[in-house]
Amino acid sequence: MADKFGDPTIDANSDEVDDELLRAAEDSLTAKGSIFSRLYRGETAFAFIPRMRRWFILSAVVIILGMGAVAIRGLNFGIDFKGGTAWQVPSQTLSVKTAQADVAALGVTQATVVSLGGSSGRTIQVEADLSRLSVPARTALEDRVSARLAKDGGVSAQAVGITDVGPTWGGEITSKAIRALIFFFLGIVLYISLRFEWKMAAAAVLAVIHDLLVTVGIYALVGFQVTPATVIAVLTILGYSLYDTIVVFDRVQENVKALANTGRMNYSDTVNLSVNQVLMRSLNTSIVAIIPILSILLIGAELLGATTLQDFGLALFVGLTTGAYSSIFIASPLLCIFKEREKRYQQLRLRISAKGAGAVLLTPRAAAMAGSVAMVSGSSSNGSSANTSTKGTGGSKSRAKKRR
Repeated sequence: MADKFGDPTIDANSDEVDDELLRAAEDSLTAKGSIFSRLYRGETAFAFIPRMRRWFILSAVVIILGMGAVAIRGLNFGIDFKGGTAWQVPSQTLSVKTAQADVAALGVTQATVVSLGGSSGRTIQVEADLSRLSVPARTALEDRVSARLAKDGGVSAQAVGITDVGPTWGGEITSKAIRALIFFFLGIVLYISLRFEWKMAAAAVLAVIHDLLVTVGIYALVGFQVTPATVIAVLTILGYSLYDTIVVFDRVQENVKALANTGRMNYSDTVNLSVNQVLMRSLNTSIVAIIPILSILLIGAELLGATTLQDFGLALFVGLTTGAYSSIFIASPLLCIFKEREKRYQQLRLRISAKGAGAVLLTPRAAAMAGSVAMVSGSSSNGSSANTSTKGTGGSKSRAKKRR
């Protein structure tokens, strides 16, 4: 019989754990070698799920610190979100420190100054919020700032570009970003609910929210500017986090059918095995994705002077890192908490604990070995049953002939 998600119900007759299963687990756990070699060979059995409280505490501390920074300092929104004035000075000699001193001397407070690099040369960009001033006063101040920056930059005042963004435009950008996040989360819930089940969808959404809170908190702590490019980067990393989580959940679904629903392992140990099985894949994909991001931060921003890449690169770096973390340390433990509340998995845990068979964590290699043994045993038992049935039928025919 199968439940509405397609998972078979637990076989009540499979009360004994295979000796081959335990033997394979013990042999694999005693394998020697460095942690890297055992990880490569699939001989690890890290206790991700049994230590879930540690991961939750770690994430809670990071999120609390980040949200505290948001409450105290707030996010450094660019003028695209909050509105304001931006000056672009194409100069090879004007420094960020000099530009900051120039605008401060003219009474422009809390200005953001960055150095932009491009094919046309180096540009100093200054952003400030002048919305508190009247239109004539703001225009006069903009002209004074332009003249001061042009003088220290060695360019004409006409070469300095001025961009004004009103609060209405900033509000539209903010509302569009919020709508994009809402649609993203709705798409997540719909897809995973159809692909797996709603409890997996809930765990995945909570993991994505975890990634979003960590990223926002780090941005508040560091003070980097939040721009439309940052929003695009955040949506990108949330998609990556979801992908990594789905990879883990897909393996969980396979192992639950083969191990948990046949009475060999409880649900939490099955999830722990699944995480160990995809661990090497998650590490490889994360490292391959993070290396180019580091090149953006180190080479593009520091060496080439394209500091606007910091906003985009930092969001990607933080998001990819926390996305790989959350799929293993947040989404998977949350799934165990949700599923272990089901009556059938509670009964399974009690039966396995009563037999004393739940103390050994399976490694991916042990699971593969046990699976091979189970296939061989299943084939042998099916063959024996077929032979017995044939013999019985033959005997009946013989007795029938004798009676005739």
